[in-house]
This record gives sequence, structure tokens and C-alpha cells, in this order.
Amino acid sequence: MKSITATLSRGLQMGSNLVCADNSGATMIQIISVKGIHGVARRRQSAGIADMVIAAVKKGDPKMRHEVVMAVIVRTAKEYRRPNGLRVSFEDNAAVLVNEKGDPRGTRIKGPIAKEVVERWSTIGKIATTVT
Repeated sequence: MKSITATLSRGLQMGSNLVCADNSGATMIQIISVKGIHGVARRRQSAGIADMVIAAVKKGDPKMRHEVVMAVIVRTAKEYRRPNGLRVSFEDNAAVLVNEKGDPRGTRIKGPIAKEVVERWSTIGKIATTVT
């Protein structure tokens, strides 16, 4: 994974529920695991902006429910700091479903996404309507 410029706070743990911000068919997902985390024994994994997670679909189309998917987090309610001193937070926690390479499964993204996501996952930035 490519590095990003902001100092991230990891505000989402395993078991956190996220809104699915794309039109792939899922509406609510739950984090199962975080990709690329080398943790400490008995410490719960956590994730922040632009992290890839493995999630289970909790609400959505009947054919999508209970499916295990990969997703990239695009918004978090926990604030984080950018190098210019600006602190950014969003109203909700949201993710976009992706495949193994990081290409989005949907064709549209609802709502704004963080610019740190576009730095790491440029293909998500191509279908985003608003980048903040």
C-alpha cells in the first residue's frame, strides 16, 4: 500500500458498522479484519481512513447479504490531522466495496470522500463526486 501524508487516528475497531457509500448493492457492512496490520497479542485490530478491511455485509440486496467482501474506508467520524494543521472529521463512518486489486465494485460513490483515500487508491477517486 502507498503511504499517505496525514497523521491518522484509527477510530474503527473490529465489529464496527459502516455505511456502504457506493451503489454495489450493500447498505451496511461490519468490519471483520483489517488488511496489512501486524498487531500485538490480545489487542483488537483498528482501522482508519484509506485502510483496506475485510467486512461482512449486514444489510442490502438479498444476494449480497452475509457475503464477505473487501472494502476501503472513505469517511470516519473520528477526526484526524493533516500536515497543514487542519483537523478533518465527517458525520458518519463509510466504506466503498473493492476487489482484491483495490478497484471499486460500484460505479458511483455517494457523499464526500477524504483526499487521503485518493492518494492511496486512485481508482476510487476516479468515480468520486466530491473529494475533501
